[in-house]
Amino acid sequence: MIDVEDLIALVRNYNPRTNDDLIRRAYAYGAQMHEGQKRHSGEPYFTHPVAVAAILTEMRLDDATIVTALLHDTIEDTKSTWSEIARLFSEEIADLVDGVTKLTNLQLSSSEAKQAENMRKLLIAMSRDLRVILVKLADRLHNMRTIKSMRPEKQAQKARETMEIFAPLAGRMGMQWMREELEDLSFRVLNPEARNSIIRRFITLQRETGDVVHKITNDIRLELEKAGIEADVYGRAKKPYSIWRKMREKELGFSRLSDIYGFRVITHDVADCYRVLGLIHTRWRAVPGRFKDYISQPKSNGYRSIHTTVSGRDGKRVEVQIRTRQMHEVAEAGVAAHWAYRDGVRTRNPFAVDPAKWISTLTERFDQAEDHDEFLEHVKLEMYSDQVFCFTPKGDVIQLPRGATPLDFAYAIHTRIGNSCVSAKVDGLRVPLWTRLKNGQSVEIITAEGQRPQASWIDIVVTGRAKAAIRKSLREEDNQRFVRLGQELARVAFEHVGKKVTDKALRTAARMLGIGDEIDLLARIGSAEITARKVVVTLYPELAAARPDEVDAKRPVVGLSPEQPFRRADCCQPVPGERIVGITYRGQGVVVHAIDCPALEEFEEQLDRWVDLQWQGGRHPVANTVTLEVTISNHSGVLGRICTLIGEQKANISDLNFVDRKPDYYRLLVDVDVRDVEHLHAVMTALEAESDVAELDRHRDLSRKP
Repeated sequence: MIDVEDLIALVRNYNPRTNDDLIRRAYAYGAQMHEGQKRHSGEPYFTHPVAVAAILTEMRLDDATIVTALLHDTIEDTKSTWSEIARLFSEEIADLVDGVTKLTNLQLSSSEAKQAENMRKLLIAMSRDLRVILVKLADRLHNMRTIKSMRPEKQAQKARETMEIFAPLAGRMGMQWMREELEDLSFRVLNPEARNSIIRRFITLQRETGDVVHKITNDIRLELEKAGIEADVYGRAKKPYSIWRKMREKELGFSRLSDIYGFRVITHDVADCYRVLGLIHTRWRAVPGRFKDYISQPKSNGYRSIHTTVSGRDGKRVEVQIRTRQMHEVAEAGVAAHWAYRDGVRTRNPFAVDPAKWISTLTERFDQAEDHDEFLEHVKLEMYSDQVFCFTPKGDVIQLPRGATPLDFAYAIHTRIGNSCVSAKVDGLRVPLWTRLKNGQSVEIITAEGQRPQASWIDIVVTGRAKAAIRKSLREEDNQRFVRLGQELARVAFEHVGKKVTDKALRTAARMLGIGDEIDLLARIGSAEITARKVVVTLYPELAAARPDEVDAKRPVVGLSPEQPFRRADCCQPVPGERIVGITYRGQGVVVHAIDCPALEEFEEQLDRWVDLQWQGGRHPVANTVTLEVTISNHSGVLGRICTLIGEQKANISDLNFVDRKPDYYRLLVDVDVRDVEHLHAVMTALEAESDVAELDRHRDLSRKP
């Protein structure tokens, strides 16, 4: 375990003005609180907080964060309290420790609903003070480094959680080194065979080709010396998990995989970055489509660098990153660079991003998510995606995740532009809205008045912002349709009891039913959350009970204009009580289908033909034909008993057709006229109870669809 003086020395390396006494007191307090506690490995528990603090010194963080690391488990695992830490140290440190404690208690790999709720809490903690997340990431990194002492099932659970949540979060925050180490440590647990295989192939490759990294590093340094450019050059083979992910994404074997070596050139100023780029492209052949200039178009977390891939020695592809020293510090520390110290003062790195602004851009659309699945989708899209940079016709830069489309671009400009988008031009050429955008392209959005988002757009866009805006627009549009349908349902229901529906009556009913207002009430009626009859009964219980609601057989559904022709679909034969939808046919009016009818699949992209319908409330006549497929024993009198059973249920047989005759059984189709779904259920229950009925099913014939 690192002793307190060694820890202070690590802090003094970048912050000579550190508060030695504060760190000593925190070290002593933490050691006292955790005295007697052991880790799974058998070591004293306090070795863990000290190791976490040491990791944070590598990020050159302030005293408050270092002290928080030393105390981060005291509230959770000891008798210490927030009040005591605030009294002994400060309220700032107590709040940070409390924030880490709350994050530790979040079960981020639990059920979808719980995971969404906990991810919201994680983001709230980030928005209050990002240092809480930095301590938590360092805590997770040390736990992953020492994970072998845990039970195998616990190792797997922690590794999955790290791979899915903490590693991408570290990457999004700009701490790429931490992301890579967390991924590789998780990979070692989750797929040790694959990791060992890649390491063995690296060893074989090095044996065959020699130390490629050393050779290429010397080649780059030689070119820099010739040009008189002072710069540091570092090279390395990429991490096993990064190699394995590329093998899976590109479906290539290790021997066919290129770009497994990476090099960094750290210069003194921006001008030298571009001079180095010119030297490298002059000396080696650049790989088309693999150039990214994050200096002129930085990432939202402050990352700046030039990336290029070239064919190096023996045709091996290598990636070269070129950046200045200040850019490199931000690339290593990410958003944490905001708190970095040097020589006792807060570093004024011009490229460091204000964490508050970064968080606000990250969480801009999260609060609009309606449900858990939608929220988690937004988190994954916004937090864990790489970026591309495109231009508006005026030259403004729009940052989007990889795989974004012109629709995402439109919504990134403004929700109004996205909602009214009809087409787009990329680099002057008209393209489909589902086109995937690439770095550096110029995008022009073409809009039209009256255009509204389509349901199919959800599958086209990839940004959480666009998905949220589209869903909100669709919900509003659906709500308007439900209100219109609810008005018609309410009108019919009120007329049945001799009353006229009024805004005042609806407001009163809404208040009595605990619903917001009359508009909300109508929308719920239209969406079948509440029946119009229930509204009538709420207002006029005596009238509703006194007058039976006999439904006109000629107009059994609500949602059509009086002159609009309609008929029940022969393929699914919907009956009152079942959810229905109408499909318009030219020259035929509206055909009413059951909501689960397979025939509706062919209309999924023709939403303009769909009509919201509901059955009239009340008692329907026995006029809805349903075809039953019945298999009966071939005994005398069985068919007669079947017909009698149907008649006893007050249903009518309108047709009967034998489809199969065997020596021991008959299979026949019986057309039965019923009142509603309850009536149908009563008929089928009576038939199923008959011992000579072998099988009974409701017959649906898709060949009879319109």
